[in-house]
Amino acid sequence: MIDFKNGSLFKLKRVDNSAVGDGLIALLLPEENIIGTYKAMRDYVVFTDLRIIAVNVQGMTGTKQDFTSLPYRKINLFSVETSGVMDLDSELELYFSGLDDKLVFEFSGGCDISRIARIIGTFVL
Repeated sequence: MIDFKNGSLFKLKRVDNSAVGDGLIALLLPEENIIGTYKAMRDYVVFTDLRIIAVNVQGMTGTKQDFTSLPYRKINLFSVETSGVMDLDSELELYFSGLDDKLVFEFSGGCDISRIARIIGTFVL
């Protein structure tokens, strides 16, 4: 499970959707489609047309994985911080009903945070 008490959880960069493991593919609903995949060192986050799935890869071999499903319909509000001239990183803050803390995703320079905001806005608003 994601540590919701931890401020910034991931420093992500966009990767090809083929980086998604078989374990996550098995969890997708028949009509669910992957929109974008963003990866940190070992962990990754997948945006689908129904939810965000955060994958925590565990253990030495990485075969043990924790999948946290975050449905868009539970997002109360979200905030996007774009990159600047000196600071190339961007952030996405998500506030979910039923959770006391926000969830923060950090994206490395070159990530199209506006695209992510449009994806979430499409399903939340």
